[in-house]
Amino acid sequence: MPRPNDTTVAECIILERQVVVTQNVLRCSPLSGFLCRMVPVLVLWLAVCLTGTWAVDRGNFKTCDQSSFCKRQRALKPGESPYRALLETMELTNTRLTLQLINDNNKVRLLLELYRLQGNITRVKINELKPLKPRYEVPDVLIREPPTEPLSLLSQDENGVVLSLGSESQRVIISARPFRLDIMEGSDVLMSLNSRGLLTFEHLRMRKDTFSYKVTSTVASVWDNIKRTTKEEEEKVEDGMWEEMFKSHSDSKPNGPSAISLDFSLPGVEHVYGIPEHADTLRLKTTENGDPYRLYNLDVFQYELYNPMALYGAVPVMLAHNTQRTTGIFWLNAAETWVDISSNTAGKTVFGKMLDYVQGSSETPQTDVRWISESGIIDVFLMLGPTPKDVFSQYASLTGTQSFPPLASLGYHQCRWNYNDQEDVQSVDAGFDEHDIPYDFIWLDIEHTDGKRYFTWDPHKFATPKEMLQGLKDKKRKLVAIVDPHIKIDSNYKIHNEIRSRGFYVKNKDGGDYEGWCWPGSAGYPDFFRADMRAWWASMFAYDKYEGSMENMYTWNDMNEPSVFNGPEVTMHKDAVHGAWENRDVHNLYGLYVQMATADGLTQRSGGVERPFVLSRAFFAGSQRYGAVWTGDNAAEWDHLKISIPMCLSLGLVGMSFCGADIGGFFKTPSTELLVRWYQTGAYQPFFRAHAHLDTPRREPWLFGPENTALIREAIRQRYALLPYWYQQFYHAHRTGDPIMRPLWVEYPQDPATFAVDDEYLIGRDLLVHPVTEEGARGLTAYLPGKDEVWFDVHTFQKHNGAQNLYIPVTMSSIPVFQRGGSIIPRKVRVRRSSECMEHDPYTLYVALNLQRTAEGELYIDDGHTFNYERKEFIHRRLSFAKNILSSVNLAPDAQFTTRSWIERVVILGASKPSKVTLKTAGECFAFLACDVDSSLVPCYMLAN
Repeated sequence: MPRPNDTTVAECIILERQVVVTQNVLRCSPLSGFLCRMVPVLVLWLAVCLTGTWAVDRGNFKTCDQSSFCKRQRALKPGESPYRALLETMELTNTRLTLQLINDNNKVRLLLELYRLQGNITRVKINELKPLKPRYEVPDVLIREPPTEPLSLLSQDENGVVLSLGSESQRVIISARPFRLDIMEGSDVLMSLNSRGLLTFEHLRMRKDTFSYKVTSTVASVWDNIKRTTKEEEEKVEDGMWEEMFKSHSDSKPNGPSAISLDFSLPGVEHVYGIPEHADTLRLKTTENGDPYRLYNLDVFQYELYNPMALYGAVPVMLAHNTQRTTGIFWLNAAETWVDISSNTAGKTVFGKMLDYVQGSSETPQTDVRWISESGIIDVFLMLGPTPKDVFSQYASLTGTQSFPPLASLGYHQCRWNYNDQEDVQSVDAGFDEHDIPYDFIWLDIEHTDGKRYFTWDPHKFATPKEMLQGLKDKKRKLVAIVDPHIKIDSNYKIHNEIRSRGFYVKNKDGGDYEGWCWPGSAGYPDFFRADMRAWWASMFAYDKYEGSMENMYTWNDMNEPSVFNGPEVTMHKDAVHGAWENRDVHNLYGLYVQMATADGLTQRSGGVERPFVLSRAFFAGSQRYGAVWTGDNAAEWDHLKISIPMCLSLGLVGMSFCGADIGGFFKTPSTELLVRWYQTGAYQPFFRAHAHLDTPRREPWLFGPENTALIREAIRQRYALLPYWYQQFYHAHRTGDPIMRPLWVEYPQDPATFAVDDEYLIGRDLLVHPVTEEGARGLTAYLPGKDEVWFDVHTFQKHNGAQNLYIPVTMSSIPVFQRGGSIIPRKVRVRRSSECMEHDPYTLYVALNLQRTAEGELYIDDGHTFNYERKEFIHRRLSFAKNILSSVNLAPDAQFTTRSWIERVVILGASKPSKVTLKTAGECFAFLACDVDSSLVPCYMLAN
């Protein structure tokens, strides 16, 4: 949702409780002193509102040059590392190596720890040996302390140490002067740390102009640490080291400069991915001629595309891939982080690379990556693959897998800022029935509350919320209501009173409650870093606490970066305090903790029986355990439709599979063509929600004429028919960590033609989707991978060979989707008003034969909404077709579940018309459908048993 200074006049008037607007004059109503001080800011907001301009104001957000620690670190030159390893300090136990490093410039010592973890992961930690005070180490992101495996010493001399990583071929080489760490496999270097000499660790120190040289007993223990700083270093005080200004905001830095950085070299690698969230291509670009990629959770209004600016979430995970191997780097740090990428092949044309090959050039491609964080420690996990799915498994073993959502949340969601009242909700709900369009969830934005007081209802517009919810429940539908983590400061508001009385608000640097400006006006921000605060927040979702809520009501956490309209970069001040830590240390974790507490609340309200559904805008590594995310406040533009694909692909690569984009664009008004194409694209992305700004015309699917209504209806119905396959993919993602919506190279890792493709993708292994994202398109070219594969158009059943670029003519009804030969996909073709209405409907199996005329697939069924699957209450069968026999095997013989569904039809793609069909089953009869695609016999022949 946007900020007031980016909205229209209609939005500004939402603030009428605090501001009176008369004849374009803004004056104080009886306001608090704080609000009166806000008047100049509000005047500016109103001025922006009146302009009607919608575009990101880049001046609101820092560049690297405006971020003192980024500028300082980036100014360092490669090849001049002051760090060396003190080999005489090395200690090696069965599970850990420790070694001191020394900075020869200032004599500060660091402690390096190295662990070999289970699953082919190496962990490297670097901290100050004797810091003045503890430095922040990120909690709650790892699902457990990672189990270790033995390390062994292979050799040692005055130049370095060689360690075995469990096999003779894989080892770690630690070089002493300068310090460098290489991970080898055979004769190949997989990854090098500090090979460019850019390791930096700004040690904590006392400020020269405030330090008293009278040493008392309480500070004697740190005296040696203080004395280390040389006179030369003391005199070198740069701007921004102890205090920094950005626009009108001052950032005090009581701990002084505390940045860390480390470089990683990836020989043989030209393609790197990940580090969401950025509105950029799937393959990350080099940053040598611009800003690094930034990871800092921010509320960025109508963000620009194809640049490295920070957005709402931050997952510090990067994947590197070539035809031989996939590796990953997980930089576990929650502070503001910048990532620089350089490559020795960047800028070379295809001709230039061919010329190198012809001339016998020996230069090996290499990508170099440098991570820079403002504070904390270096704690990095090197995931060594070797396959893409190995890396997914390795990362999942550290931070967990995608939560297994309720089946209904995979259906269609209808949202708007805002549905006006209960009658509006009822009318929209009835409209879906009238136009025969299925949906599962309708959403309520901030206007449903009593004056932006969350956990409440507007007493006039939503006077009887349970009556509204019961009406939806009777139709087997559900509702999502927004609960944001900014709390209106109002002595008549019980949520505020409880948080204040318990001392649960974030504090400012002076110890008082931190206050900022957000939708309710003056607001406090709950300190979700406190476990007791999270437990209290979770308790507020109980049915007897959240008045008007019911079991078919779920939650949306927006603005949880956190968004602070009058804060620096529209977020919380870095010197705000969470217990013992500044916001600068923990900032990127805030959204994760909000979603965590909310998901816990929805689970607890049912006694731990029902699975929650929570959508969050901000996120961090590990957020996948708590629900879904979306790409934020996008715009009704074709480029925003296109960018939704690489944005969700990037999120899937780092564990966050439950991703989508606002259908139609949140801002502006889409053309009818764009809206239809967006529905067609969204129907084949994991999270499928339409959403729109309150200043845009209504966009319910039936408002654009009968022809377009039919096109949108068909796209949504295709989604519902595929729900069994979507649900199965989420089950696998929950068990393994594999992405659901995945780049082609994940399944075809040795095909360089797939490495930069981000306008098409796979759903699981077996569905390839190339949405139409060009205005006025009459055709598109899709790459069908796999030289030994065949692909079937799911609409026409036409067969195409793999390893080719296929031109596809398209009309407005076209959604190019292909099923991989060799797969079996279950569908439910009787689409009803909601997913729950389809629960007991029969399945149709689509069997697509490969060149060997075989196929395999799965069928997974449970109750769709409880945690009973954890108690083995499900059906999971492997389906196989070989030698003209379709059979199934129970993959979970110890599981028990009963369903009234049955297999009604089997559609075989790539088969000839059979002379007879024999059915052997203990259950009911079903029809058998065989398609003679090879002979172009369409429609198919139906053969009843």
